[in-house]
Amino acid sequence: MTEIAVLDGSWTFNGEMLRVVPGGDKNVHELRKVLGEVAVPLEAIATCAFEPGRKGGQLRLRLRYGADPLSDLVAGSLAAPADPYRLAVPKERAGAAQYFADEVRDTLEINQTPTGPCEHYLLPGPAIPVSATAGDGTAVFDGERVRLEWTGFASSEKERAGSQEFPLANLVGVEWKPQSGLGYGTLRFRLKGDGPGVTPQKDPHCVSWGIQRFGGATALVGAAVLARLPREEPAELEPPAAPGGDAHDAVLRRLAELGELHRSGVLTDDEFAAAKQAMIRRL
Repeated sequence: MTEIAVLDGSWTFNGEMLRVVPGGDKNVHELRKVLGEVAVPLEAIATCAFEPGRKGGQLRLRLRYGADPLSDLVAGSLAAPADPYRLAVPKERAGAAQYFADEVRDTLEINQTPTGPCEHYLLPGPAIPVSATAGDGTAVFDGERVRLEWTGFASSEKERAGSQEFPLANLVGVEWKPQSGLGYGTLRFRLKGDGPGVTPQKDPHCVSWGIQRFGGATALVGAAVLARLPREEPAELEPPAAPGGDAHDAVLRRLAELGELHRSGVLTDDEFAAAKQAMIRRL
């Protein structure tokens, strides 16, 4: 088992599952705290990398398209510190973070894990019921119905329309965008029979905000809904890779890297021995 724990949170990888746990530090974003622990199966991972920075860097996990409703909904626009699949790493833990990323990538290669789109979600999405308040409204989803309640910042059009409630069966889509520049952040629900689009501030099926970058935990409400909507079939799925000598070469290369990490002091004797045995079992 490979693990890294810092103030921002902890990641643990056992070769089959990567567990992401948010830290308890006051700077950890609300969205990550509400989401809580996430168990990511190996087959949902596209890649893992350590991205160095001036004060350390970040571990970053990228998931396959169609594996996780939250990742699909935000489409890469959920940046740190709100992104649950990024871990801020201090400078003194950079070596351990690089080792963690290498371990995940090597396991993906050894297992010939596909990187193309998934036929169905491999992660269940945020737990329900889930709710979030941002800007002009509060969105609540209980697994069967979405409810929108307006705050004092709502437009007169939304106030006249009143609170909104609609069953999941009436939804055909959900969209989420962060606040950017002078534009508003939005959580928008698309219903059957909706007419021409109106601005987010006037749309009674849309919560909008102009100050919070990521609208608190609004993306979690959208992801919980998306996880339960019928899915369109991916246009083309990547066929499973045929086993070959690449996996064997990857194990041998990883053993050499482990030896170098041990000699340089990044890995203790016990950590080196455990990692070496795990890699040898894969030959």
